[in-house]
Amino acid sequence: MTLKLHDTLTRQKREFAPIDARNVRLYVCGPTVYDFAHIGNARPIIVFDVLFRLLRHLYGEEHVTYARNITDVDDKINERAARDYPQLSLNEAIRHVTETTAAQFHADIAALGALPPSVEPRATEHMVEMRDLIKRLVRGGFAYVAQDHVLFSPSAMDKAAQTDGLPHYGALANRSLDEMLAGARVDVAPYKRDPMDFVLWKPSKPGEPAWPSPAGIATPGRPGWHIECSAMSWKHLGERFDIHGGGIDLVFPHHENEIAQSCCAFEARVMANYWMHNGFLQVEGQKMSKSLGNFVTINELLATDTFGGRAWPGPSLRFAMLGTHYRQPIDWTVAGLKEAHRVAQDWSAFVEKAEPGEVPLTVLDALLDDLNTPKTIAEMHALRKAGRAEELKASLGLLGIGLVAPETVALSANVRVQVQTLIDARNTARARKDWKESDRIRDELLAMDIVVKDNRDGTTSWEAKR
Repeated sequence: MTLKLHDTLTRQKREFAPIDARNVRLYVCGPTVYDFAHIGNARPIIVFDVLFRLLRHLYGEEHVTYARNITDVDDKINERAARDYPQLSLNEAIRHVTETTAAQFHADIAALGALPPSVEPRATEHMVEMRDLIKRLVRGGFAYVAQDHVLFSPSAMDKAAQTDGLPHYGALANRSLDEMLAGARVDVAPYKRDPMDFVLWKPSKPGEPAWPSPAGIATPGRPGWHIECSAMSWKHLGERFDIHGGGIDLVFPHHENEIAQSCCAFEARVMANYWMHNGFLQVEGQKMSKSLGNFVTINELLATDTFGGRAWPGPSLRFAMLGTHYRQPIDWTVAGLKEAHRVAQDWSAFVEKAEPGEVPLTVLDALLDDLNTPKTIAEMHALRKAGRAEELKASLGLLGIGLVAPETVALSANVRVQVQTLIDARNTARARKDWKESDRIRDELLAMDIVVKDNRDGTTSWEAKR
């Protein structure tokens, strides 16, 4: 059994060989805690939770370390805190926003079946490591101080790459500096030596969170986003570790800049041996956007009828997410979610009383092939068809898909009113013997997963389709 993973850096599917099989190390970029996590945020959580479970299955639970950070210092957090809690000091408001948002995030992803990571570092707890990295970068000539800012110089890195064995800036994104400059949104600032230079540290505005600055700067300040993950991965996984993951949107600039910072600080060619990225998520064929009205949070899917007219069980959401290969774009649709929920319920009823057996090789082999969850699920369909409940239950456990009970299908009050209105209209049509209209309404209800039953006593009853 050999695990193969697609490496974004080499653009190849490579055989996985850990640095130390007794301590396999995985880092994934976590949430910036200023708002409810949306369904796009759930994708890397679910994808890398499956990888975490698979690594534990292969190497043993005690031999895998999974670090997923929380970003709790950021401009978006400051803006949300000032907007929502104007009566509080900014620091008090920030603390309230980050604590409540982090708690909601943990509750939501637990409902999706995500295991807690081995360690969940917070940016605000790693200022010492950030300042240390920045000092190293300034000392090595890769960063410079200007107007109380510290900035990283990609061009200095590229010069060193030619002689000192460092990687070239842009290798992960597979673009040159000129190409990145042409396609990037860069902040124009008078203190920058070059437009592509990015901030490692900046001065804090009055009232904002602030810490002692590095590199001899007297003005208190706060870190840039990229240095946070370099510091946290170094602290908990070391200068070089096995796998770094995240969404495809993080390849540039965030992960590119992490590599630059870490490799230059430690004079190393490699930060992580494998880079993994999940694809984008659309909703009903469109980019998810608040302006389009299709922005949906994990919490809304779990607790309200805003998507598909019902609240959905966490295992069904997870099942729907795993139906598409993690590297491919996924179209999040009501129809797809309904089908995933139907299968999850059927399988749950089938395996409910079974004891978990061994995960069969057909399932494991599919998962070992770069987390090929669609093929894995196809093999699980074969188990269901063959009546192998024990093996199916074990396979569900490996994917982290919990059981869904039939009673978890619940309709909101609004949907119930809508259903009853249609039932009344159908009864009226039947009374006037308008069978065509009666059948049309029945079909409309069926499209809503509502099954209508005409009873012998002349009454009509209905139920949500299981």
